[in-house]
Amino acid sequence: MPAFSLDPAQTTWCAELRTLAADHLKPLADKGEPGRVNRPLVAALGELGLLARLFDAGALELCLLRESLARTCTEAETALALQGLGTHPVAAFGTPAQRARWLPEAAAGRAVAAFALSEPGAGSDAAALALEARPDGAGGWRLHGEKRWISNAPEADFATVFARTTPDAGARGVTAFLVPAGRPGLGGEALDMLAPHALGTLTFDGVPVGPDDLLGEPDRGFRVAMNTLNLFRPSVGAFAVGMAQAALDATLAHTADRPAFGGHLADLQSVAHRIAEMATRTEAARLLVYAAAAAYDDGDPDVPRRSAMAKLLATETAQYVVDSAVQLHGARALQRGHLLEHLYREVRAPRIYEGATEVQRTIIAKELYATHRRSHPRQEEPTP
Repeated sequence: MPAFSLDPAQTTWCAELRTLAADHLKPLADKGEPGRVNRPLVAALGELGLLARLFDAGALELCLLRESLARTCTEAETALALQGLGTHPVAAFGTPAQRARWLPEAAAGRAVAAFALSEPGAGSDAAALALEARPDGAGGWRLHGEKRWISNAPEADFATVFARTTPDAGARGVTAFLVPAGRPGLGGEALDMLAPHALGTLTFDGVPVGPDDLLGEPDRGFRVAMNTLNLFRPSVGAFAVGMAQAALDATLAHTADRPAFGGHLADLQSVAHRIAEMATRTEAARLLVYAAAAAYDDGDPDVPRRSAMAKLLATETAQYVVDSAVQLHGARALQRGHLLEHLYREVRAPRIYEGATEVQRTIIAKELYATHRRSHPRQEEPTP
């Protein structure tokens, strides 16, 4: 199947997801408390079987799932994505005991997961993280430090936590741990964000972890983080495409019916051309996201570049489309509770998290030059 073509079954499934989100998930999302974990919504995602699909789905299916939910209910999309981000390391790197303990609970929506990588001084430069894992002298470690901007913190039932086990070793000295809630010394607080998602801090004051809490091997935790991000980066793009499409749909309806200057807004060439630009950019972003996801599913070695391109184009496009939609709607789009007011706040964060736009450009350039050097090795100049 070409990366840009969906078969009828996939198209039908996406339509069913949008209906499901509107009928069952949006009412629960509307009842949630901003900035807090919406446990009834997470439970509903589990009951509908959508969380379980996270652990069996390929990257393309994950993108279709996130895009479809985002078009109708961004809160449901985000709840699903945060659950997947925090649980994927357990599914991919956990021991049989860890998987048996946490995966059924997470898939059912009874246990909420967190992905704890970012820190006050280590956001885009994830390899610079400073949360310390100090040996306790008995084969385990004690965690000291702080994580910030963490999904579902501090309410999560368990967290994938990345800590430094070897000082001054960069990415090679990071270890991933599975840390259940309630460990001695573990604290945190919610953060009040522009888009009121469940994000917060986690503080570690000598939190004990042992060999049974390892995800993967000691000092190999950066691999756990990158494996997770490479899967989820194209789907962040899918989330952005879903928001862009929702904004475009609303703007088509508004401009077609809005009287203006003896006709309708759609009759104005400047408006029609803006709509055409919004639609073209959205479709281009969608195709790049699908191509990156298909490459991941096919085991293409070029996944880092493709994933970075997909996230870069899709998130920047969504920002443009939503902003254009607000402009074409006028003041009504700025009123609290309007769809576009909601999307305007939602669309900004994806350009930062899971690798900011600037980081994606760095990855793309690095991969391009690496490919060039492999294809065109330098020849030593002859000695005169």
